[in-house]
Amino acid sequence: MFNLFKSDKENKPADVKSIRYELLQFIKHELQKAEGGEGGNIKGLNLYISCPASECAVYEAAVYAEAPEVFKDEIQRIADDYAVNLPESWQMDVILNEGFPPEAVRATKLDAAFFIKTSKNFIKQSAVAYVRALSGETDKPEYNITSEDEKINIGRDKKAQADDGFFRTNHIAFPSDSANESNKYVSRQHAHIEWNNDAGRFMIFADEGGVPPRNKIKIRSEKSEDVIKLSSTHIGHQLLEGDQIILGESAVLEFSYQPATNE
Repeated sequence: MFNLFKSDKENKPADVKSIRYELLQFIKHELQKAEGGEGGNIKGLNLYISCPASECAVYEAAVYAEAPEVFKDEIQRIADDYAVNLPESWQMDVILNEGFPPEAVRATKLDAAFFIKTSKNFIKQSAVAYVRALSGETDKPEYNITSEDEKINIGRDKKAQADDGFFRTNHIAFPSDSANESNKYVSRQHAHIEWNNDAGRFMIFADEGGVPPRNKIKIRSEKSEDVIKLSSTHIGHQLLEGDQIILGESAVLEFSYQPATNE
């Protein structure tokens, strides 16, 4: 006997092509609601995906996780088809396994949700992340940071005197009296991390002591292994799971959304 109450999600697509198709159909349906000049108010689009660990690779392939601009281009074509005039600066963010905010619209065939960020309708996102030293010695083995924190300073010593004579507090501190050789290459005002709600990401910025010729900051992504060099105090970098932050010559911090496990 047929089960008339069978959920659509029991027949949810499982391969890359069909998952991508359903996600784009879902997004298209929601963007249709913005037809008629509302596109100009859109600041960005958030796609939330919740899936078992065994299916993450399939979903990442479906949204072109290695080349996010490709997925964004497909959505831009959908918007163009429906005369949703998105502004040039609009952002597309795919958030995997971080929970669905209550304001987001849920899909019927997939464990996914979608939210259109506009100047009138804005989600205050939240997140928790962890920073730990892989090289060099910090005053704590692991730091818990949240989106509620205003600014997380990184540098040598907890209280450090800047060039203007004032002292600043380094929330992630490399003690100068440590015997670890890497600590001496960290500047007193090297960098800071801030939460960017528009991007839904933590971002790292170089401070005065962390830009050439005084010192250096490099970030290497766990996925792409590309090395990003920060050369300005005004341009930040969005931190991703597993990113390694190299301060100076050899001090290394790891950024993660998962706490360290005690083996």
